[in-house]
Amino acid sequence: MTGSANNTAASILDRTIQPQAGTLPIPAARFILSLELGEEDRERLAQLAAKASANSLTLEEQVELESFRNVGRMLDLLKSKARISVKNAAPACGQ
Repeated sequence: MTGSANNTAASILDRTIQPQAGTLPIPAARFILSLELGEEDRERLAQLAAKASANSLTLEEQVELESFRNVGRMLDLLKSKARISVKNAAPACGQ
């Protein structure tokens, strides 16, 4: 692997979390699947998304929105790994 194209935050997270490998213990996987933004964060994200649609975000708000996106990407990767872990364990658990 060479070059910075392979070292974006998303690429680094993908290589680190390895969402395609369902290797989480079931209790951990179920916990991860239960994670979501709190009400206050969901409301703030909706505000930022509306301002982004109107092209009226300040620089500070753009950074804040990018932080929400980064958290979302990480949760997506973790939840993908968790879903695969639960699915892989289902035959062994008789589910």
